[in-house]
Amino acid sequence: MSRLGCCPVSRSAPVVAVCLAALLLCNAFIYLYLESVYQAEEPRAAARAGCPPRHFKMATMKNCTPWLQCPEIRAEVRRLKLIGQGAVKKVYLAEWRTQKVALSSLSSEDYLEDFLHGLSMLQALQEPRVVQLVGFCLEDRLLATEFHPLGSLLNLDRVLARPQYRHLDTWQTRLRLAAEYVSVLDYLHSGPAGRRVMCDSNSAEKTLSQFLLTGDFHLVANDLDALPEADAAAGLLVKCGHRQLSGDFVAPEQLWPFADRGEPFSDELMPGYDEKTDIWKIPNVTWSLMGSVPGGDLVHFHLFQIHEQCKKADPRLRPSAGDVLKVYRSVYSGMVRDSSRDML
Repeated sequence: MSRLGCCPVSRSAPVVAVCLAALLLCNAFIYLYLESVYQAEEPRAAARAGCPPRHFKMATMKNCTPWLQCPEIRAEVRRLKLIGQGAVKKVYLAEWRTQKVALSSLSSEDYLEDFLHGLSMLQALQEPRVVQLVGFCLEDRLLATEFHPLGSLLNLDRVLARPQYRHLDTWQTRLRLAAEYVSVLDYLHSGPAGRRVMCDSNSAEKTLSQFLLTGDFHLVANDLDALPEADAAAGLLVKCGHRQLSGDFVAPEQLWPFADRGEPFSDELMPGYDEKTDIWKIPNVTWSLMGSVPGGDLVHFHLFQIHEQCKKADPRLRPSAGDVLKVYRSVYSGMVRDSSRDML
């Protein structure tokens, strides 16, 4: 058999032509398959497709179900174990009618405003790029969402190191996830809830923790507790917290502008900013997602120009998330085409 495994080696010209044609067809199918996987940048949402507003439907469910309310959550949702804890919420693995769900409980009444804001964003942004809301009970300070056992994007390297997932540890998988991250930003910046800024993202690790990895290796935005609205044209600017930020990961406009004078930080005097802070962080998040996978250097090379624009000190000169996403799509498609040619 030939190394290509398409047909036996033959000196007959017609047979060779058939082999070459078969190889070209094979590569065409590979290209089309990868393109179809990439273009579905949001998670495959067949489970919740067709459900009316304020309903949910997880993968193994036959019918859409209205969001669970206090009576159903109290009677039918059973906590199994604590799987995460932050300043705002404790998160439990729970079970509802054999379905695994993530049950979030308010950690402290001091953070009730953040908890309610996160719930309101979940309600307003229910689409495939956002984790599916299952129900909530305001009286008990509880909300339930779809459970994704692979956890947050912080686990990506560990997940891809597992024997059953090693074949997915490619630049294609990682670049697609990076593009999905940019797609979420594009949705937050131009979605139905107005122009929202990801404030809970002061480091690459914190940013990755805001997203969940689905079982079919897509991502969904999960933690929406800190999404203030910005509209620079209308004079509506945001400040991510009330303390001084530092480091290279946050955008320059998020740094205390009078630090070089030795003036102490003042929340009142700190200028506000808009969604372009999210754009500044895109290159760092993508570098984290790409890791050291073969082909990653070529990805970074092709993304160099758009990433350079993302790092403009003047936020007005940075591209929109939609413009960055177009470049990511183009780079992915081009590299897939080049890879298929190299296989000839």
